[in-house]
Amino acid sequence: MDIATLVGLVVAYALVIMAMVLGGRIGIYIDIPSVLIVFGGTMGVTLMAYPLAQVTSVMSVIKNSFFYKGEDPSAVIARMVDFATRARRDGILALETAAEEVEDNFLKNGIKLAVDGTDPELVNTILETELEYIASRHKSGVGILECMGTYAPAMGMIGTLVGLVAMLQSMDDPSSIGPSMAVALLTTMYGAMLANMFALPLAGKLKERTGEEALIKTIVINGIMSIQAGDNPRIVEQKLNSYLAPAQRKSQFE
Repeated sequence: MDIATLVGLVVAYALVIMAMVLGGRIGIYIDIPSVLIVFGGTMGVTLMAYPLAQVTSVMSVIKNSFFYKGEDPSAVIARMVDFATRARRDGILALETAAEEVEDNFLKNGIKLAVDGTDPELVNTILETELEYIASRHKSGVGILECMGTYAPAMGMIGTLVGLVAMLQSMDDPSSIGPSMAVALLTTMYGAMLANMFALPLAGKLKERTGEEALIKTIVINGIMSIQAGDNPRIVEQKLNSYLAPAQRKSQFE
């Protein structure tokens, strides 16, 4: 579990709710019509922007913000260097058994392509294409959350205007103006909270996850290319370490 996402979500909402409680009754901040306008309206316009299948899969996208099994780039580089050492000592066919022990399907498929003697340019094309489509799927999930974050405040404003129209229709009763105005403003609050305390932060986290995964897979692709080219393991390590910040770089040859 990504503790930062969970802690951030809990702290943000806990502080807002605490402020509501300290400012008065929590019940005054609950209005069902406002909830319907903001949440229902936001989902409706999101369905207009994206296919139904993608929108219904948003829960799995959100889950990736809270649960993520990331890989350490240094560990991936160490594994690629180990493969390069085996290939240089025993031949590239020796990696066939090693590939079966790998859990990452992307790396496993790349090693198998290299072991099968596939043309290096074709191996690179296949892996790069797979990486592009992985990034495309992630981009779709981020886009859904960003869409929700964009339209939620707008739906809140629409709800506020609806409330103001209803309020102006009852101007003959001054005692109802204050409560009606409060209800009208609740939709703006709901829209702002949905966008800035849920959708947009999670979209940002998913972008970060996409970047991390793209880095890992780029390291894998270049590692396989170097192994297939017969590069010295030390050269393979230096090539792959260039993708990391100097403070993150580790060497097996020091």
